[in-house]
Amino acid sequence: MPSSHASTADSKPAGPSGGVQSLERAFDLLERMADAGGEVGLSELSASSGLPLPTIHRLMRTLVGCGYVRQQPSRRYALGPRLIRLGESASRLLGTWARPCLARLVEETGETANMALLDGDEVVYVAQVPSKHSMRMFTEVGRRVLPHSTGVGKALLAYASPDEVRALLARTGMPAATEKTITTAEGFLEALEQVRSAGYAVDDNEQEIGVRCLAVPVPDSPTSAAISISGPAGRVTEAATERIVPILQQAAKELSEALANSGGATPLR
Repeated sequence: MPSSHASTADSKPAGPSGGVQSLERAFDLLERMADAGGEVGLSELSASSGLPLPTIHRLMRTLVGCGYVRQQPSRRYALGPRLIRLGESASRLLGTWARPCLARLVEETGETANMALLDGDEVVYVAQVPSKHSMRMFTEVGRRVLPHSTGVGKALLAYASPDEVRALLARTGMPAATEKTITTAEGFLEALEQVRSAGYAVDDNEQEIGVRCLAVPVPDSPTSAAISISGPAGRVTEAATERIVPILQQAAKELSEALANSGGATPLR
């Protein structure tokens, strides 16, 4: 029967990767759903993945049964609630792997070091190592902020398309945290162009008056990630920026390499 043939094909190893084809396809569909905003129709998945509709329907039925996808009343498919637990656990582990890197950043820069991810339309802080200074910045791990007012937000969105950035800003709005917060889409897109040109992002009193933050994206991270240092504006000066940015960029490179080793299973030394 054709369906039996398709099922057998889905279960066999998928070439050089050594993986199981049905698993690879299922995870690919989940990632495509995430890229599309979390909700798609079968025809959209077929067009983007190149898979035939019967194959997609079979995979989605399995994912629905496991709770990783749910079918909406509109017959479209959305990411399911069981993914939340996986995502939260993975975020905590990512923060654990990053802590040695952040600790070295504190030693070398003297300022508080952070790691943040883009979760939907928000920035979430997943790890922090505080400065040893009595006057220091503190951001609670798990805290969520909007991207437009933070250095990590700029670093995370620097290489997104302008249309994606505008759509995100339209969903979140651009409330002013301080009088220096960027509150227009065009102004934020200009700031992202500066990030791409300079290789780092700056939050100059935009989230909190008296605080400056320098941030860089983590290249080739399995999920969009950035690391940063933050401190009083009187310490994180323009002169300090010239010294700190290369340290940040090297730390991001080392973290990227560590995450790539064994799928990120090897902690940084």
